[in-house]
Amino acid sequence: MLSSDGLLKVRTDHTPAETAEKLAAACAGLASLGHGISKEFGSGTTPRQVMVEFEGGFLFVRGAGDGSRLAMVTQGAIDPSLIAQQMQAQVLLIGERTLGTPTRTG
Repeated sequence: MLSSDGLLKVRTDHTPAETAEKLAAACAGLASLGHGISKEFGSGTTPRQVMVEFEGGFLFVRGAGDGSRLAMVTQGAIDPSLIAQQMQAQVLLIGERTLGTPTRTG
């Protein structure tokens, strides 16, 4: 998880902190690039997802509410549509747990 300006919020134990911080900054840049492309060729809204395919894997960056983004690096032998679907499910789960507003009374 990263903030919209590229600050690392949460990382897995499998990713060294320095690597995760570099990835968070790069993901913020990719999301910004996606936003610029959306302005030029789409509706101008923030893109829901940015995906990069590289030799040996994929990088997915998805909006996660409140300006946060969820990023995932995978191996190449995956189904990108399944990863995208599972990331959306995680974003919804995260939102329910942390981004929800308390119920108002009175």
